Amino acid sequence: QVQLVESGGGLVQAGGSLGLSCAASGSFSSIRAMGWYRQAPGKQRELVATVTSGGSTNYADSVKGRFTISRDNAKNTVYLQMNNLKPEDTAVYYCNVQARHWYKGTLDAWGQGTLVTISS
Repeated sequence: QVQLVESGGGLVQAGGSLGLSCAASGSFSSIRAMGWYRQAPGKQRELVATVTSGGSTNYADSVKGRFTISRDNAKNTVYLQMNNLKPEDTAVYYCNVQARHWYKGTLDAWGQGTLVTISS
């Protein structure tokens, strides 16, 4: 099992910055991809950014140049630094981790979600 604890988020004005973090713990041999997704009211969950174990990153077009994803492999933690925030970034942000278990294969875990609200 993989447990995820998210922190960060909150309310900020447009143009401001926020940081999110997500720490993974539990029983697994390694962590592969880590990422952030978001779901705005009335919309489907969408990818924000992902980072592989090797450090390769992928971003949604809507956040490129404003958001930065990073990870600390020693701490099993993924971060999302969000700058120049816009009202359309308002959503619940979810952390996702894909880990490997010694005999269960790939484990796919989701965080509990943290609300990010951007005021105009």
